[in-house]
Amino acid sequence: MNLAKSGRSTVALAAAVTVVLGVAGCSKSATGSTASAGVPAASATAAVAACGSSPSASPDPANDPVAFNNANLTELDAALACALKGKSLSGVNIAMVVNVAADYWNAGQTGFKAGCKAIGLSSSDCTFFAPPNGTLTEQNSELETLRSQGITGYSISAIDPASAKGTIATDVSNGVDVLAIDSPLPGTAAASLYLGTDNYSAGFEAGTEMKTALGSAGGKVAILVGSLTAANATGRIAGFEAAIKGSNITVVQKVNDNLSASTAQTDAETILANNSGINGLYGVYSYDGPALAQAVLTAKKTATVKVVCDDSDTQTLGFINSGAISGTVVQMPYEQGYTGAYLLAAEHVLGTAATMALVKPYLESDGSTLSSGVGLITGSDLSAYKALEAQLGIG
Repeated sequence: MNLAKSGRSTVALAAAVTVVLGVAGCSKSATGSTASAGVPAASATAAVAACGSSPSASPDPANDPVAFNNANLTELDAALACALKGKSLSGVNIAMVVNVAADYWNAGQTGFKAGCKAIGLSSSDCTFFAPPNGTLTEQNSELETLRSQGITGYSISAIDPASAKGTIATDVSNGVDVLAIDSPLPGTAAASLYLGTDNYSAGFEAGTEMKTALGSAGGKVAILVGSLTAANATGRIAGFEAAIKGSNITVVQKVNDNLSASTAQTDAETILANNSGINGLYGVYSYDGPALAQAVLTAKKTATVKVVCDDSDTQTLGFINSGAISGTVVQMPYEQGYTGAYLLAAEHVLGTAATMALVKPYLESDGSTLSSGVGLITGSDLSAYKALEAQLGIG
């Protein structure tokens, strides 16, 4: 999002789907111009004053691994809905553009469509796109199409943040709102707000779980990831390495599987065949967990090689249940889609200043991260997490 232009229960998170449909505290919400540049400053200020709220909860994954940041995001969604109440959304045309067609993003798509519906946007004004092969060419081509269709804003998990920098700068200069999701976009015009996981914290959770899985004896670990340069990947790996620092665990390999599950599995099989001392695998991207678990099964090393991964693909949860994966650090892509829709609509209708005035109380200490939460799912947490998925329609 461009600043330069101006609960702990599963029920609480499910409530985010409906609370914005009937916000009780909107009796003083402002009315005014609905021009695409935003409502008049006085009206926007009045809306913020009427609808502002403050965080009431700080979910702790250690105490409730399926709490995420649900309570705070529910409050923010309600505040944004309140500020938008009574204003025309006829000029809003938004999109959610992710980095690869993977099970992980099914939840994001579900959340985005639900957010658009709750706001009152038609499906024709809410586009979800996942590159079938996870290529930069596919992502760039879709962005070109969206521009030709008069897009007013999009959220993006950029495949290559460095190459996206110029494109994002051009879009922002042309009045398009850009929101970073899943992976931050440092050094770009969209760097002022990131909706997603604190990737360092996610990696730290994974490293902590690896220490638990390997025990005091430790061992040697290989890391497999879809990109060695994307900000989400570098953040998670840094967090993982920080968590195992001082232990008897050593990272001996970092392998780029180029967003390919089949490549990840082949790489893992090769690693296990050529390095008998490796007893831990950390899979950073959503498809990595199942790929690594399958490689361990193929090598018949489930008793000696522990797998820790990120995200909650259906296969990943199945391997958690069977014990082939020790634990997975889960995000909440549903909220990246749901709250992302509200932010993009508010940015266009209210303007940046009014939108960020509502968002600011919910930001992390870095002043730019709006956390969608982090959880750690092991066998003991699986049923609670599946219940949450069922409530949100993403199981």
